[in-house]
Amino acid sequence: MAIIIGAIKIIFLLGFLVFIHEGGHFLVAKASKVFVKEFAIGFGPKLISWKGKETKYSIRLIPLGGYVSMLGEEERSTEQGSFSEASVFRRMLIVLAGPIVNILFGLIVYFILMSIVGNNPTTVIKEFDKQYSSSTVSEELQVGDKIIELNGKKIRTKTDLDRAMGKSSGNQVTVKVKRGNEVLEKVLKPNVIENKTLGIYFGTSSKEPKIKYIENDVSAKAAGVQVGDVITQINDTKIEKYEDIPVAINDLDSDTIKLEVRRNIETKVFTVKPSTNKIYVLGVYLKPADNNFINNTYYAFWKTAYFTEDLANNIKQIFTGKVSMDQMTGPIGISEMVVETNGVYDFIYLMCVISLSLGVTNLLPIPALDGGRLLLLIVEAIRKKPIDEELELKIQTIGFTILIMFSIYVSYKDILRIF
Repeated sequence: MAIIIGAIKIIFLLGFLVFIHEGGHFLVAKASKVFVKEFAIGFGPKLISWKGKETKYSIRLIPLGGYVSMLGEEERSTEQGSFSEASVFRRMLIVLAGPIVNILFGLIVYFILMSIVGNNPTTVIKEFDKQYSSSTVSEELQVGDKIIELNGKKIRTKTDLDRAMGKSSGNQVTVKVKRGNEVLEKVLKPNVIENKTLGIYFGTSSKEPKIKYIENDVSAKAAGVQVGDVITQINDTKIEKYEDIPVAINDLDSDTIKLEVRRNIETKVFTVKPSTNKIYVLGVYLKPADNNFINNTYYAFWKTAYFTEDLANNIKQIFTGKVSMDQMTGPIGISEMVVETNGVYDFIYLMCVISLSLGVTNLLPIPALDGGRLLLLIVEAIRKKPIDEELELKIQTIGFTILIMFSIYVSYKDILRIF
């Protein structure tokens, strides 16, 4: 039953996101009076097919994509209603429609999800954390103070505060607070929380601590620990679930630990040195916001903004080399994440992430993607004449070949992580 439910979740999520993506292309093509020959969800053999007034609609066996086949798209045509005969501007709109629909869907649904969740912390001090609040903080600040600025950075939410504190590197910070009708400026010394980490990550719904990813620059990878290993023991502490690991490594005084793993049917032991993460805090608890429409909308807006910013930074890291190809996930890895979702919230959240990723990725200027086609149209608009048809076909073919090879490589890495 679990396998059937997992399959349904995968097919629905991927099928729906492909449907709205291709639906964007389809609707704008229709609005531009371009003749659409076929609207297909999936690839491979047809499962269901029917003919509309003009367009043939089909659902195909492999739910990992889809397409909108337009007259004059693959081979240029002078017929009325041909894609190649539409203006450059209309063709740009048709190409952009798919990714834009995915991006808008992801952002809107994420915003709605965050609006429903509620339970948002304000920036108003509720009380002091006796363990992590330094003397200057408890002396200079008061319960009821509203933190509005830190080191010149406007503080709207707890996320702003956490990010600004992270950039402080533990140095003194200048904090502005609103106390009644006054705005006061205080110079404070943050406290430091140190946590040990192995640089190892796990599937959050996994029944055992099976390694999904290892950071490149950590001791565990250098020692020989591999993706797919199951951690069974740290020193003398038995490990049954991944939540046991932070407790086990932070309770130790030594610089190195003995890490025991199960690899297939073998047991292997490694000596690794945990690295230390430092978190800088003021040591205050913040008052929760009232759960009402205005507050939930306000915080949902900023959560969506942070979500978009984080996505953009992740994509930037791919091109700056901060994220390796081994960290990327393909259809197989995505399918595993979909299966592992627990409850409606997790499922919808993942749908938003994948929809945004699909939309943004398709906008990259790579041949065979929508962004690559858009780039060729921009070149055509600048030249004021189409690119040679044979040259365009070669560019698309090369791009498609590279894309397939990349997909195979990422899928191979996904299989290694899973099995």
